[in-house]
Amino acid sequence: MEDDEQVVLYKESDGIAIISINRPGKKNTLTEAVIQGIAESIDRATRSRDVAAIVLRGVGDTFTAGYDLTQNEQRFDPAFGSPPIDAREGAWDPVRDYRMMGNNVRRFMSIWECPKPVIGEIRGWAIGGATDLVLCCDLLYMAENAFIGYAPSRIYGTPTTMMWVYRLGLEHAKQFLLTGKAISAETAYRIGLVSEVVSEAALSDQVEAAAKQFINIPANQLALNKLLINQAFENMGLRTTQMLGTFFDGMTRHTEEAYRWVESFEEKGFRQIISERDKPWQDYGERNPDEKE
Repeated sequence: MEDDEQVVLYKESDGIAIISINRPGKKNTLTEAVIQGIAESIDRATRSRDVAAIVLRGVGDTFTAGYDLTQNEQRFDPAFGSPPIDAREGAWDPVRDYRMMGNNVRRFMSIWECPKPVIGEIRGWAIGGATDLVLCCDLLYMAENAFIGYAPSRIYGTPTTMMWVYRLGLEHAKQFLLTGKAISAETAYRIGLVSEVVSEAALSDQVEAAAKQFINIPANQLALNKLLINQAFENMGLRTTQMLGTFFDGMTRHTEEAYRWVESFEEKGFRQIISERDKPWQDYGERNPDEKE
């Protein structure tokens, strides 16, 4: 049994806070406990007088492989309200769904709203819902053998925080969101998605060194500059885009194609279905490790 109190680790050291997703045996997939733990840790670091900057990482060989699709019970949490009528079995309540996913978006956006710089450390994979989380960070550092991508673009999802278009621009956002293609570290750096690409062995040390540099800048200066930059993107309609992305995410999970896709898990198994999704693109689990993107 997993100890929910330990799925997110928090520590402060030398002027920085390090927040670590701690489900390495499950590729650090996102659950309600993980998402809440990250939000609470961001709040804790924000309130700490000793913290100048924050590092967000995963324990083990992967940042996070996205939502844990084996734990769908959170979708039916009574906290998100009961249907206004006695709904037929299997009926989708879009308002309830929006409240549930919107609650995740609000907690991811605590990173965006934090007055302190947050550096995302991408090791291994950052897939699907992982990108909704990590793209809220201020700066991204990536291991040279890591990949990032929104595979649910192919079926069963749209980005909810929808940071892709704001961080990439139109051409690259369409290139990678219409296809869901995995993005190598080399490509991520070339298109301006990440600040630095570092060897896997040196990644954590370099991220922490970068975070510690912020100790030399007054907290108010950092907070005001971050707020000013963020406000420019808020003025471009970020929050409206997120609202649509969160609604559309629910729609894509409740189409006839989505229902059949999920039902096929029982017949073929989850791994086989994911393999079939990615085989035409030859990426994620179907990637040839000897080929370069």
